[in-house]
Amino acid sequence: MRFLSRVFLLATLSGMAYAAIGPVATLPISNVEIAPDGFRRDATLAGGVFPAPVIRGTKGAGFAINVLNVLRDKSMDLETSIHWHGLFQRTTNYADGGAFVNQCPIVPFKSFIYRFNGEEQTGTYWYHSHLKAQYCDGLRGALVIYDPRDPHARLYDVDNEQTIITLADWYHYVSHKAPLAPEPNSTLINGKGRYPGGPNVPLAVVNVVKNLRYRLRLVSISCDPAYNFSIDGHSLTIIEVDGINHKPLVVDSLEIFAGQRYSVVLKANQPIGNYWIRALPNVGIESYTGFANLAILRYLGALPLNPRNDPTVNIPKSVLPLKETDLHPLVPTPVPGKPFPSGADININLDVKLSDDFTEFLVNGVTFEAPTVPVLLQILSGVRKASDLVPAGGIYGLDPNKSVEITIPAGALGGPHPIHLHGHAFHVVRSAGNSTYNFVDPVIRDVVSIGADSDNVTIRFFTDNPGPWFLHCHIDWHLEKGFAVVFAEDVPEVSTTDIVTDQWKNLCPVYNAFINSTSS
Repeated sequence: MRFLSRVFLLATLSGMAYAAIGPVATLPISNVEIAPDGFRRDATLAGGVFPAPVIRGTKGAGFAINVLNVLRDKSMDLETSIHWHGLFQRTTNYADGGAFVNQCPIVPFKSFIYRFNGEEQTGTYWYHSHLKAQYCDGLRGALVIYDPRDPHARLYDVDNEQTIITLADWYHYVSHKAPLAPEPNSTLINGKGRYPGGPNVPLAVVNVVKNLRYRLRLVSISCDPAYNFSIDGHSLTIIEVDGINHKPLVVDSLEIFAGQRYSVVLKANQPIGNYWIRALPNVGIESYTGFANLAILRYLGALPLNPRNDPTVNIPKSVLPLKETDLHPLVPTPVPGKPFPSGADININLDVKLSDDFTEFLVNGVTFEAPTVPVLLQILSGVRKASDLVPAGGIYGLDPNKSVEITIPAGALGGPHPIHLHGHAFHVVRSAGNSTYNFVDPVIRDVVSIGADSDNVTIRFFTDNPGPWFLHCHIDWHLEKGFAVVFAEDVPEVSTTDIVTDQWKNLCPVYNAFINSTSS
């Protein structure tokens, strides 16, 4: 009976399916005029759609994504590069996609094939431009690696492209014209949303069948806001955090920061009807006025209408909000280093400040400025010491096979800041809003909020992945203002471990020729 229900569900939703691609595919990057919230503007899109097409694979699959740049609109960036967020890129640092860290950008009417293997990684990831603030103009989408032997499989019945939920901020101006402190005009849930005073465009609908259990893959593809996410009348059981399986945890709301992902199980056990899906941002329109920040959970058999209750009145109060310290990995995973603060082999404190004129961030007194030669290319060209890499002051050398502790005190304006580390997942031994440490079974993830006020978020990881890896604020406007460093991990081993392609070697000569031709 359950099998028939699944087949019927897929049949009823087939007209609304994402056009998933991968693991081998061509991905054109183009400029398209769209109006996801009713306001028309030019955008930079992958596959011509927002959000970008879901890229999917299975455990162990080899990915080969041919990114074809056909950008023409000079009001936005003409070059591009793509980061595959959360994938470790072990031995394929060149495919990590960070512009001027891992590669030179792809210029118009050229292509580049990103080849990488997820190896043992499974779960929910995403991909986006990693050039300036280009992904705020639309180049962002979900990437999922399915596990045929998922240890949580018994907890849900349905897991497909229709159960992916993306949360995005949307702007009525291109990123090059963003003000000093940008605020989004709307929230898009699965690419649809409204704003106060705007047209009554359709809201996104997530369809369910009563009594089935759904794995919802929640992906924040946000440039800035964190979202408080909930679904009226339903609890959510968290089973995955940033691609890592965790012990099931029941909540009725969760705060999700830019770049973070959660898989949650929803039981469709309520009366047949329509229910509000809420994603309230901490920046921009912080209410449900004008049906902003909403989508609809719709049971099969319900009328195609909005939920009966006014979303601005009698808003359900959360009684089981997510606390990060309640998350624990499903598989016991030792925390690197010794079980006390500063107990790692390498201990680094990153003191972050915003300049007095609000134009740049400084990390330990240095604003990160992208070098003209990618860090990886510098290493492959013969640089053997991290101290000789540029930009000076923005590169931290890490020896191999060492435990590393990073502390990032909160307090910099514009927070809370979500911090992302490329090339690794990390143990959060001290979370925001918490003064104690967990060296036994803390959450493992790749994006963490550093909180506010007296917080001193602390993470641990192990240096087993040679290459230059970005660590940065995932509020893209803040990365543009220099909130970043690069960890140059096991520099002498990079040329042996990370074998680049001839196509990669050609990126910088072509890019430099393009820049020279357009600036002359």
